[in-house]
Amino acid sequence: MQYMLLIYAAESAEPVPGTPEFDTLMRGYADFSEVVTKAGAFVAGDALLPEATATTVSVRNGKTITTDGPFAETKETLGGYYLLDCKDLDEALAYAAKIPTAAYGRVEVRPVMMFD
Repeated sequence: MQYMLLIYAAESAEPVPGTPEFDTLMRGYADFSEVVTKAGAFVAGDALLPEATATTVSVRNGKTITTDGPFAETKETLGGYYLLDCKDLDEALAYAAKIPTAAYGRVEVRPVMMFD
């Protein structure tokens, strides 16, 4: 079964690029990616640009409305994801706990609905 691991953190809590902390975080992600790839669980995964680059689309009364930024006002924003093929939820949760951002943010694990 496929699970989407959605990675959330406050942008202010993220290490700054060019610092040793950022390099450590990136090494952690490279290591995690290697683990899930070698295990055959990796399907897809990417980091997202900061929330300031987001555009939210909605349609009301047949009119398309675009708004700069994310829709929800939250402290934690979606920063990336992994799509993994796991034997069950327990395996997906175990992988989620190994994602470096879980140490200061959150990782939401959701089963993917498969259509025939």
